[in-house]
Parts: sequence; structure tokens; C-alpha cells
Amino acid sequence: MESKPAPPPSVSIVITVRNEGRHIRPLLESLAAQEPPYEVVLVDALSHDDTVAVAQAWADSHPGVLRIYRQYGSRGIGRNLGVRASTGEFVAFTDGDCVVDPNWLHELRGGLRRSDVAAGRTVVFGHARYANLDRVELYQQGNDVTYPSCNLAYRRGLFESLGGFDPRFITAEDIDLNLRAVRRGVRIEYVPEAVVRHQARESILRFLEQAFWNGYGRKQLTEKQGSLWAHYQYRRLFAGQRSLTAWARLVAAFAGYFTRVLTGGNRRLSAPLPPSELSPEGGSESANSRSSA
Repeated sequence: MESKPAPPPSVSIVITVRNEGRHIRPLLESLAAQEPPYEVVLVDALSHDDTVAVAQAWADSHPGVLRIYRQYGSRGIGRNLGVRASTGEFVAFTDGDCVVDPNWLHELRGGLRRSDVAAGRTVVFGHARYANLDRVELYQQGNDVTYPSCNLAYRRGLFESLGGFDPRFITAEDIDLNLRAVRRGVRIEYVPEAVVRHQARESILRFLEQAFWNGYGRKQLTEKQGSLWAHYQYRRLFAGQRSLTAWARLVAAFAGYFTRVLTGGNRRLSAPLPPSELSPEGGSESANSRSSA
């Protein structure tokens, strides 16, 4: 008799959200179509809209799938909590304003058979003015370390051995994690078939605010990891700004970068945290018992 193929490895999908009441249901509905076995762990950073209520209603109609926790703090804090609360052999990350393709988890599993880190293709949708701008990539040891955590998966053992996300980052915590993995000798497996559709910012103010904090996070990154941009081709960067919106994004990012330069003070990230502090225990987390799997 032929032996049955081994079941796919279990994956824990970790989502961090804050005020995503308008977007969270489409994401959860898209996760319901994924290849099992999987679980969903949602960490809400104390939203003041109906995010938790919408997620709870979905959990009640899909028993055993979703667990909800509440913890104020950075995305790194929320994601670390989500991983600690999860059980899967692998952990996959996405965001509350995303929608994943039906084969997303299946394709990521394929990438994770080839490497301990897999990154999918992120497609930005929404207003074309904000959605059609290029992402600034940064390569280290032949790997693009800027793959965003809205479409990223790690083997749990590797994630834990790296100490998880550094909770001190405002943004760029995913670049920092990817960089530490690459420096460990891990190759990031790019899986373009694993598609996540990410909502672009819906107003110019939100768009520029995002660019500002992205620039701020890039400065935090250089504080911790040293000069990462020394060999970056700035002429290529400037040549790629083909619209007023692109130039506005660049100016906002530089403003965020230099704001960190001027205000960082004794909060610099040049001194690394001990691994135990990268994944802080305790805090004000509280699981919603009605949605426990």
C-alpha cells in the first residue's frame, strides 16, 4: 500500500492591528480560505474603533480559528506576543489592512520547505497616486532584507533564536529581523506566487505620515546595525522619483530620518537589548476567552 503524504506543517498567522475596523473583516475572510492546518492570532494595540468587535464576531462564526489578545505597544511588541501565544511550527505575518490570495499559505509553505524564511509578493492597491510608487530595496549578502512583515514567514525555531522583533523600533523592525537572519547565514526565499494585497494610505496626510515614520525607522536601523546605505546608489534613488507624490514621500522620509538624528538622544539603538528583553513577557495582554481555540 502506498503511504499517505505527510500533512502540511502547521502555521500560525500573526496579525497586529490598531483601528482597522474597516479592513479587518476582508482580511479574516481571505484567511478562512487558506490551506490547513493553521491558526490565527490577532493582537490589538488597544484600538478605539470597532476592530475588536468585528474580529470577535468573525471568531464566533468560525470557532477554533481565531484568538484575540490586547496589548498596547509597537508592532514588534504585538508580534512577539502573537508568536508566544501561537503553537505552529512556522509563523506567518500579515497586517490588518491586507487581503491575502487563496493560495497564499500554500505557496509560503512551499518556500519554507526550501528555507527557514520565506517572503511573498506584496501588491499595493488603492489610489494610484500612492499605490504605484516603487519600494526602496536594500540588499545584504545577496538578499533583499526589506521584504515587509505583511507578507513574511519564519520557522519558529529561527524566530525564537533571533530573539524575535526588536520592540524599540517605530518602523523597520522587519528589516532588522531579516538582516539578523541573513547575517546568521539564512537565505530569504522569495515566493512571488504568495500574494498579499496591501491597502495604500487613503489621504496625502496619512501617506506622508507613513513616509516620515519609515524614514525615522531607517535611522533607528543604522543606529543598531551600522552603515547599511554606504554603497547605495543615491543617483538611482533620485532618478526614480518621477512624480510630485514620489518627491513628497522622499522629503517626508528624510524629515523623519533627521528628526531621529536630532531627537534620539540616549534612546539610540546602538546598544543591543538582551534576547530576553527582545521578547518581553507579561505586560497588559489579555486573551479574549470566547475566541480561544
